Amino acid sequence: MGHSQAEKAESRERILDVAARQIRQGGLDSVSIAEIMKAANLTHGGFYGHFPSRAALIAAAVERALDRGEASFVASQTANAPVTVKSVVNRYLAPAHRDDTRDGCAIAALSGDVGRAEDDEVRAQMARRVEQSFEDMAKAMGGGAKAEAAAVTAWCAMVGAISLSRVLRGTRRSDEVLRTVRQSILDLDAAVRDDG
Repeated sequence: MGHSQAEKAESRERILDVAARQIRQGGLDSVSIAEIMKAANLTHGGFYGHFPSRAALIAAAVERALDRGEASFVASQTANAPVTVKSVVNRYLAPAHRDDTRDGCAIAALSGDVGRAEDDEVRAQMARRVEQSFEDMAKAMGGGAKAEAAAVTAWCAMVGAISLSRVLRGTRRSDEVLRTVRQSILDLDAAVRDDG
């Protein structure tokens, strides 16, 4: 890769990083090409050298946000420790995750916007990640039809708990939402295992 190609690739990465943070904080409609390019220390006119359209930037930024959220979650796992329902809910339903709107779970931050999006590609990107989350949780719950159904319930409850606890942030109720849903999912996991 030549020097100018390397610089172009680096600039594209900066644009994506800025856009991914922006959509997590402000949603898909918050994307302003001018503001993103300024925050990336690039000229507005250079945008189309990296992306053919705002829609293409949004699709790439959603993918980046999903990747970064997943990487952050994986990095928080303890080395050599198996993934358990308890380890997942303790990390996901934590005050630190609730308060991290820039780098927290992109599914929780963007699912409402993506659900309303006209872009099938963006919805498909997130749908793949949601399905993978369901599968991973079902495995942690021991597998089988009951675990699959419980995994869907668990993820819906966790995403909802993060979203609502963010609305209530700064109150005792916010922490209570996280604790209550965490315990409910642990109880659900125990019930699935007892039935198994």
